[in-house]
Amino acid sequence: MIYTGGTIGMVRDAATGALESCDFENLAANIPELAHIDADIDVITFDTPIDSSDMGPVHWQQLVKIISDNYDAYEGFVILHGTDTMAFTASALSFMLQDIAKPVILTGSQLSAQVIRTDAKENLLTAIEIAAAKDADGAPMVPEVCIYFHDELMRGNRSSKISANNLAAFASNNYPALATTGTDITYHREFIRKPSCRPFTPHYAMDGGIIILSLFPGLEQNVVESTLASDAVKGVIFRTFGSGNAPQNGWLVNSLSKAVQSGKTIVNISQCATGAVEMEKYVTGRQLLDAGIISGHDSTVEAALTKLMFLMGKGLSQSEIRQAMNTSLAGEITL
Repeated sequence: MIYTGGTIGMVRDAATGALESCDFENLAANIPELAHIDADIDVITFDTPIDSSDMGPVHWQQLVKIISDNYDAYEGFVILHGTDTMAFTASALSFMLQDIAKPVILTGSQLSAQVIRTDAKENLLTAIEIAAAKDADGAPMVPEVCIYFHDELMRGNRSSKISANNLAAFASNNYPALATTGTDITYHREFIRKPSCRPFTPHYAMDGGIIILSLFPGLEQNVVESTLASDAVKGVIFRTFGSGNAPQNGWLVNSLSKAVQSGKTIVNISQCATGAVEMEKYVTGRQLLDAGIISGHDSTVEAALTKLMFLMGKGLSQSEIRQAMNTSLAGEITL
């Protein structure tokens, strides 16, 4: 178990009333059932537990290092994580932990473990049970990076946080749940990825020279052009309307085309919570395809962003990145 921080282990400051990060011992004290789990559990904690708002590539690298160093010694891994960026971390790890064949289950809670109505206990205890689960042949039941939250196990790179208040805080809108829980845990084996025959390989380099650019009515030309002209911007996640559509403004398509020709990678994903980009469907999408924009298919923004960071971190050429973005590397898109 890897404890990074997050609401699940936070305590309320007596003076200000604000929640602040605390250590794992505090969390364990509020979930005494941990001592009765039928599994041998070791715990590694970040030196300084953090709020997930502070999570970034350096922490993803730290998680990859911990899992890589301990990969042969353990049958599964549970990561306790704040909810705000959990889907980003799960998506990043799905690419950085290439060809992983063991469960990596991220979970957390909407309420601190100190609160009477907390969701921390069920989320944590079930995540551990899933990480330890084996099939009839003794193989891990779920050999991939997942999020478990409020009765559902979701593929990590298909998940997004959808609520700041509801206990059902995450959803996998474009892919079915891998397991659902009630009195029993029901695994949906047809949706779970089978491990490859290739050896597990950790990757660490992530290139953060990427922005997310969302369309909206009234988006101004000088804002887009100045953003795309920046030498610091190497890649763009372009959030478009509907099935991948953009206004038929000559300046917009010209700016995007010029950016692509200069070597920047632009990936088109929909602003809609469900559905996929189909740039061939309408002329408003076809113009983007003709400008060299890459389809993000039915990717979440978290998966598209971290996948592009991963591919750029590997130092691939623009054409190699284009090919990889149109390939399902870890079950992140439907082709």
